[in-house]
Amino acid sequence: MRITTLLLIALLAAITPSAYSATIWQEGEKPAASTMNRHPWWYDKVKTEQLSGGAWISNFSDQKEGSASYKLAIPEDAEYAFWLRANPVKSKLAYRIDGGDWKDVDFEKAQNSINIAADDKPDLRFIAWEDLGKLKLTKGQHAIEFKMTSATSHHGAIDCFVLTTEAFDPATAIKAAPAATVSVPPQLAAVADDQSWPFNPPADKFTDSALLDLRYLNEKTAGEKGYIKQSADGMSFVRGDGAPIRFWGIGSGVYSKSAAEIETHCRFLAKMGVNMVRLHTLICDTKEGAKITDVNNKEIDGIIRFVGIAKKHGIYCTISPYWAHAKAPVSWNIEGYAGQELWGILFFNPELQAGYKAWVKELYTRKNPESGIALKDEPAVAIIQVKNEDSLLFWTFQGIKDPQKRILAKQFGDWLKQKHGSIDNALAAWNGDKLKNDDVANGIVWFYQTYDMTQKSAGGKAKRLADQTEFISWRMREFYADIEAHCRALGCKQLVNAMNWRSADAVLMDDSERWSYTANEVIAVNRYVGVMHTGANNGYRIDPGHQFVSESVLKNPLTLPAGLKQPLGHPIIITESAWVHPTAYQSEGPFLMNAYQSLNGVDCMYWFATGETTWLTDPRRLFWKVGSSYAIDKWSVATPEGVGQFPINALAYRLGYITQAKEPAVYEERTLDNMWARKAPIISEAEKFDPNRDKGDFAPESSIKQEVDPLAFLVGPVVVKFGGNPSQSKVADLSKYISRDQKTVRSLTGEIAFNYDTGFCTVSAAKFQGVSGFLSKSGGKFELPDVSISSENEYATLAVAAMDDKPIKSSQKVLIQVGTTARLGGWQTKPVQIKKGKTMVEGEEIVNTGTPPWRIVNTRATVTLRNPSLSKARLLDLAGYPAGEVAVKKDAGGVTIQLPANTMYLVVE
Repeated sequence: MRITTLLLIALLAAITPSAYSATIWQEGEKPAASTMNRHPWWYDKVKTEQLSGGAWISNFSDQKEGSASYKLAIPEDAEYAFWLRANPVKSKLAYRIDGGDWKDVDFEKAQNSINIAADDKPDLRFIAWEDLGKLKLTKGQHAIEFKMTSATSHHGAIDCFVLTTEAFDPATAIKAAPAATVSVPPQLAAVADDQSWPFNPPADKFTDSALLDLRYLNEKTAGEKGYIKQSADGMSFVRGDGAPIRFWGIGSGVYSKSAAEIETHCRFLAKMGVNMVRLHTLICDTKEGAKITDVNNKEIDGIIRFVGIAKKHGIYCTISPYWAHAKAPVSWNIEGYAGQELWGILFFNPELQAGYKAWVKELYTRKNPESGIALKDEPAVAIIQVKNEDSLLFWTFQGIKDPQKRILAKQFGDWLKQKHGSIDNALAAWNGDKLKNDDVANGIVWFYQTYDMTQKSAGGKAKRLADQTEFISWRMREFYADIEAHCRALGCKQLVNAMNWRSADAVLMDDSERWSYTANEVIAVNRYVGVMHTGANNGYRIDPGHQFVSESVLKNPLTLPAGLKQPLGHPIIITESAWVHPTAYQSEGPFLMNAYQSLNGVDCMYWFATGETTWLTDPRRLFWKVGSSYAIDKWSVATPEGVGQFPINALAYRLGYITQAKEPAVYEERTLDNMWARKAPIISEAEKFDPNRDKGDFAPESSIKQEVDPLAFLVGPVVVKFGGNPSQSKVADLSKYISRDQKTVRSLTGEIAFNYDTGFCTVSAAKFQGVSGFLSKSGGKFELPDVSISSENEYATLAVAAMDDKPIKSSQKVLIQVGTTARLGGWQTKPVQIKKGKTMVEGEEIVNTGTPPWRIVNTRATVTLRNPSLSKARLLDLAGYPAGEVAVKKDAGGVTIQLPANTMYLVVE
């Protein structure tokens, strides 16, 4: 009966005429009539290539509302979906049909909102789609009217609106104006079975027969030599006995799992070369009814359990206990923030600070039930991080609600009394510059928006903004100092790291941001690279229909996470980073970070992240079905080209195979006043703006009047001293190392060469040599001091390292490691044009996310090792055990090996 019914339904569907379908697309800038009042110069300065038809219609007037009416010819009686693309930011927009009642547009539900400001400032110039529901319209003429009555200058703008009976996806429906196109390297889409091999790692019993197991690099137990400390110059880490130590790190969420799973997890990480784990946690109790001082006991118990087990595997821990992304329950009594995220509030709210101190007291003083040791007395805890990703110098400052901002404004008033003697004296110093919310009688001095801090200013406003910048930086620094003092009072002996975030303007304020961190020992940042990815829910998943462009750092060198401006006297770490899925170019990541962390002295990068016990063999999220396939995980690094590329790079980095530069490529000293005035430094990490080619923004007292090319970050360390003498700044002769014409950069040490033209990087150290990038287009042949590599792979990473800490030319055991590209079986994409700034680039739209196992692009390479003592090669399986001998061609000079197609690890002895 069921089969018969289905056949009948199919038959009826086959002979039923198709339903009526139509789409009416109306450009906003083409009304039948309007009373719009355009801003004379600012509001319409937008990225027109992001707009349908290349334009919008807008209103911006303190006195006059804006209106526009449109006449539409409806072809048939039908129910039409009504979609509007308009400015959603602080906008009040209403519409009516055929002279009926006005209906307000609810922008709370806006979709695909993007900033289209020509200068990228996050002000009012945004555009988004709004689903206005269904309209039943009859065939014939109809009128649709809009009016703009926003509180801010009656502002508003309409790009277009759509009436359709068809499926409508706002993520892909924008009919943007044509723009210039640029070419990018071909994207790597589906991986054909005959050009790939399946990634099926065996269950690992962790026996001694493995030829690749880096557990021996770790101490028997983490902290056995005492607490991790700063080196004599403050710039790196040493063990308790003073011996230098480097950390290869990862972020892990496995602390919430069972003890048995944590045991397996830590043993796996140690085998792959990891000796540092960051636990990104939230230890406060945010359930409704909880007191502000209550803790999440399950979270704390998981942290304590993980630290105790990781210690046994020689793995240190960094603990991050709080992120302002948490939403405050009503019971916390934080005025204006019930159910709201707490961005910035912890820096100045006394009640929340008291809550935080109670949380960390419980965390660091509660004893491990097995060992009896509290975390404060645990040397396996290397670093205490105060909080994650928050700042008063970031854009979120603008969103702090008035009840809380008033607390900060009172603190600003008190600070000004200390600096200027009185608030009146401060106002006089500012030439009388005032804001409407200033309440001098009650000691309250208000703030300019973050936006104003990113702009040039003059006169009294400039002086006031300098004081505001100084106060905010001081307020954060004092908070960090207070929390460290609290931890010390609890008995914590670990190093303390303040924060890991950035400012609203990397050029003008990042140094102030980082200065605030110097209240504590360790400096940190978060950096992600590798992909341009659009689509609904793209922040945490990858769906069919999403569009992306794989972006290799080898073609975009200034995006390299290891290119950091390092404050003098402090270790610097990257607490979160990844070559983010679904980029095809992930195998370069560990290779490049090994090379440039080593060169620049960056002390640890924590790959973000893993929640898996070992490998993520199935990234699908089976509870999110999209079409015929599933959403897949975006953030796990426990993948073939993530953790799979750890071993050789962790080995080389931790043992110091690649030379650290003895002197900085750039050494800058800055006065604090210059930072508060938000003058451009002589070099910045920001790629979007080069202050050294904008002479008007030089610090007036700087002795460096030459260009400081930001590619200097690939030449060697860039170091800054805050509160120093600018005349002491020094820059190496970068012309010896950087060729803009040839698009090449060499390191100060001569061991690293970077070509961002065809896109490849080579490393030529005595104990580590290799190449990563677009190999076939870069010639396919690479001659290194003791290694020759020939490859037909479009994109791959091939590295060679001694496993016995000897030069490759005399080593008795050499590891060859290969990374190419990994996609799930059946992964399918189609080519699309994607807007990037003012250009269109070649990208991909995902058709099917595929099914396990991962398919790894075949290795097509031959390696010659110029070491006459080597004679035997063995391919390893994915757990590091021998999987069979590989033929070698031996001569007097060494051995040549044609690598098997499924090579990830191969040992030559």
